[in-house]
Amino acid sequence: MEKITDTITYVGCDDSDLDLFESQYKVPNGMAYNSYLVQDGKNILFDTVDRRKEEEWKENVLNALNGEELDYLVIQHLEPDHSSGIDWVLQKFPKAKLIASAKAISMLPNFVDSPTEGRTIAVKDKETLKLGNVDFTFITAPMVHWPEVIMTYDAKDKILFSADAFGKFGTRDADEPWDDESRRYYLNIVGKYGPQVQAVLKKAAGLDIEKVLSLHGPFLNKEDLPHVLDLYSLWSTYTPETEGVLILVASIHGHTNVAAEKMKEILEAKGHKVHLMDVTRSDTHECVAQAFRYPKIVLMACSYDAGLFPPMERVLMILSHKNFQKRVIGMVQNGSWAPSAAKTMKAILEPCKNLTFVEPVVTITTSLRKANIPAMEELADHLIEA
Repeated sequence: MEKITDTITYVGCDDSDLDLFESQYKVPNGMAYNSYLVQDGKNILFDTVDRRKEEEWKENVLNALNGEELDYLVIQHLEPDHSSGIDWVLQKFPKAKLIASAKAISMLPNFVDSPTEGRTIAVKDKETLKLGNVDFTFITAPMVHWPEVIMTYDAKDKILFSADAFGKFGTRDADEPWDDESRRYYLNIVGKYGPQVQAVLKKAAGLDIEKVLSLHGPFLNKEDLPHVLDLYSLWSTYTPETEGVLILVASIHGHTNVAAEKMKEILEAKGHKVHLMDVTRSDTHECVAQAFRYPKIVLMACSYDAGLFPPMERVLMILSHKNFQKRVIGMVQNGSWAPSAAKTMKAILEPCKNLTFVEPVVTITTSLRKANIPAMEELADHLIEA
C-alpha cells in the first residue's frame, strides 16, 4: 500500500514473476496491476487486479479500509487483468454499488458469477457524480482499447484515473525509461485505435490534471504530462517519432545480415541515422514499436517456402493488424533460386494506408556481391529522397 494523497491509497500489486503479459508480450521487469482506494466521505475502489495477485490485493484493500465498508467499485476496464476481484467485492461488501459504463454492465455476466441486479450504476460520457466529498466526472473511452472503457476525473484532487491509457510494461518501480516500455505497450496493444485515442485526448484536453493514475505502470505527475501527451499525440496519429532509417533484417544463415550491415553503412555514409534490428533475435513487439517510431524502413529478408522467412512475416503481420501507415518502405530480398520475399512482404503490407514503396527492390542470390552494391546505393538514394 502507498498513500498518493491524504485520501487516495494505492492498493494494487506488482507482479515481478510474470514473464509474458497477455501470454505474448515479454515483460523482463514484470507488470503492475494498479488499483486505488479513495476515502473521502465514501469509500470508493477503482478497479481490481489480475487473479495472479488477487489474494495480495484483497489484503491491501482490507488493510486500507481498516474495518470500514466499501461503498462503490468503479469498473473502468473489464479485461481480466483488472476484473478478477469483482466477485469478491460483490460478496464481501453486499451494500457496495458498481459504477461502470452501460457497455461494461452488459458485459458483466461474462466476468462474474455473483448477481448484480440492483447493484449497478451506469454512467454516461461527461456525467458527474458526487460521491462523498468528491465530484467524479466519467469520460467514455471506447476502444481504448476495449469498447466498455471509462476514465474518471477527480475534480477535488485534480487526478485522472486513466484506465489502461498512459500505462506501460514493467512494475511501478522498474528502473527503466518510461518512453521505451510505454511505446512498446501502446503500439502493440492500443496501436490499432489511433482515432479513438485522439478522441479521448481531446476530451481530456480541458481538464486541470495534477496527476494521472493508470492501471499499469507508475503514477505520472503534472511535470511529466507535456512529454507524455506529445508522445501519445504522435503515436495515435501514426506520426514518426524519430528521424532516421530503420533496417529490419531476417536472415537464415547470416548472409542477409551481411547485406544489412552494408545497407547500414551506405545509408550512414549519406548522412542518415540508422537503427538496425535483427528480427530473428530481437523481441518481435519491440520491432513493431520501432517500425512505428521511424519514418523510413528497409525490410531485408530471405525467401522461404516460396514465401517469406517466418520471423519477418510475423512482424509484418502484426504491423498490418495494428493499422501501420504513413511510412516509406524499401525492400531487399534474398533467395538462392526463386526469390519470393519482396513480393510476400508487399502483399502483407498492401492493406496498410499511405505506404510508399521505393524502387528498386534489390535481389541478392544467396550472398552479397559487388554487383549488388549499385542497386543498394540507388535504393538508399530513393529512400532518402522519398
